[in-house]
Amino acid sequence: MKVGILSRDSKLYSTRRILEVGKDRGHEVEVYDTLKCYMNISSIKPTVQYGEKTLDDLDAVIPRIGASITFYGTAVVRQFETMGCYVLNESIAISRSRDKLRSLQIFARRGIDLPITGFAHSTKQTQALIDLVGSTPLVIKLLEGTQGKGVVLAETHKAAESVIDAFREMDAHFLVQEYIKEAGGSDIRCFIIGDKVVASMQRTAKEGEFRSNLHRGAKAREIKITPEERKIALQAAKAMGLNIAGVDLLRSSRGPLVMEVNSSPGLEGIERATGVDIAKLMFEFIEKKFHGWRDQMKSNS
Repeated sequence: MKVGILSRDSKLYSTRRILEVGKDRGHEVEVYDTLKCYMNISSIKPTVQYGEKTLDDLDAVIPRIGASITFYGTAVVRQFETMGCYVLNESIAISRSRDKLRSLQIFARRGIDLPITGFAHSTKQTQALIDLVGSTPLVIKLLEGTQGKGVVLAETHKAAESVIDAFREMDAHFLVQEYIKEAGGSDIRCFIIGDKVVASMQRTAKEGEFRSNLHRGAKAREIKITPEERKIALQAAKAMGLNIAGVDLLRSSRGPLVMEVNSSPGLEGIERATGVDIAKLMFEFIEKKFHGWRDQMKSNS
């Protein structure tokens, strides 16, 4: 197969691993900088251009779309879908997972457990918002934040009011969530491919920090998840419509809670923590699904 990886940096661990494994398995694989792609939007012959090259002969595309370029990145992915290319994670699924508020509302509608979450616009609802999630300590999250950025733990009522007022002064959109104390600064990342959780790791925040992002110095180790945790992780990925996903869970006194779903989960942390060859499993999935997808496309044409 001819496979394109949409990634802004070919030197990133995840991009390198996917590229290397794809070539080792006999595929023609190239990395294309998403922002350097441009599109001919036409009903006759839609194309994606890359410099002087027309990317009209790719069999499959693996999107590695960073949060900062979601709008343009999903437009490029959507263009490949229009061209009839097999895309590992579809544009609409990526968009759903990137919108924190929308994804939580989808989880709630599907009956998937999550932390109590409040959202409001007016400053007049500050007190009601704090009361809604069960008072302090509570977590305040910018909707646009990634990798733990824009996430604040407010330990007192006064601190919560100050942070909320500051975010409103910035005209920022944010969520207010209950703080799951029993999680102890740890969360669980479940890596999902298709309908399977292929690897799981526990991430524990460094001392003095409550955010368990590896980028912020958290430690990771392999963990065995419960059947309930496996079930809710798969439900969350399915609700987003993602074939590849990193689902983040918290262990609470009322059972596992979904924090968020990542449509471009990193491979480095989980491969090193678990020893699972995630990149290989990704290509095995693509190889299995592509032929059935191609046959279906032919029968529909």
